Amino acid sequence: MARFHDLTVTDVQKTIRDAVVVTLDPGSDTAFDFVQGQYLTFRRDFDGTELRRSYSICTGQGEGRLQVGIKKVDGGAFSTWANENLKPGMVLQAMPPMGNFHTPLDPAQARNYLGFAGGSGITPVLSILRTVLAQEPLSTFTLAYANRGVNTIMFREELEDLKNRYMGRLTLIHVLEHDAQDIDLFTGRIDEAKCAALFERWIDIASIDTAFICGPEPMMLGIAAALRDHGLDDDQIKFELFASSQPGRLQRRAASVAQDAANNAVAATVTLDGASRSFEMTADMSILEAALGNAMDAPYSCQAGVCSTCKCKLLEGEVEMAANHALEDYEVERGYILSCQSYPLGDRVVVDFDQ
Repeated sequence: MARFHDLTVTDVQKTIRDAVVVTLDPGSDTAFDFVQGQYLTFRRDFDGTELRRSYSICTGQGEGRLQVGIKKVDGGAFSTWANENLKPGMVLQAMPPMGNFHTPLDPAQARNYLGFAGGSGITPVLSILRTVLAQEPLSTFTLAYANRGVNTIMFREELEDLKNRYMGRLTLIHVLEHDAQDIDLFTGRIDEAKCAALFERWIDIASIDTAFICGPEPMMLGIAAALRDHGLDDDQIKFELFASSQPGRLQRRAASVAQDAANNAVAATVTLDGASRSFEMTADMSILEAALGNAMDAPYSCQAGVCSTCKCKLLEGEVEMAANHALEDYEVERGYILSCQSYPLGDRVVVDFDQ
């Protein structure tokens, strides 16, 4: 099971006014060998309250660097602190890399990739893009990157450098909401209609093997719908959601009268780090809440069903997953659940965080 490790900060650089790129030194710890598109989960104590936040790795696999991009969020304690106070020499606690926002690469293959990113959603897409260009020399990558204006484009210079270095293999399309551009199509927001126009005039969608999307949920849903309308199937579309529009847990089904009479008592068994613990919980508690409440150091980050840090396998019983923005359909079919969003429906539940 993933645990927190100390990482020394070796560099902090501004990429735009309200975002920094943080370089970390894992030393000889091979636990931080990552796959392109993965993220790190950090924790820090703020006035006695532990906060955990996940940030995507923005460097390519095999580059010998470990970097994350952190954009300041209004009211965000961790992101504000990182942008205003984080300095080289400081130590951050982080879990090893996690996430499935990637596809296997093969240097002998010639594939065409398409990426859509909005704002700070560029960070995992940049990692994927850099790795593809370096490790699949016959492949191409087209990136459509949406921002409010020129001054909000993260990694602008780096993207231009990559475009020049991989001439003919990287196509870069900036879509700006406010700043006018020479081509009207590149002004506005990326939605379903914008995608259709791009596919008609700028992107050969029929040639695309895999599409990666990372950004706000409404944008992602529109892009995914456009991709499906133009022939891509779900296996060809990869998502990474960095913010959820879900205001909270969805309304759950009413518990049965018998369950109410038993005070919603549920017998739970949780396996973590090779040890199993049994305890009683109630049906209105998530699996994660119950595990943490029984002194089990279960992994978690967003607690909104967006990341997959709290993933575990359901071995017995039935649960209702209130939200799922992280697990693929095949993972759910194999019995995996997000413990922060999973609530027991019967009187017994058994889960394993080690699988």
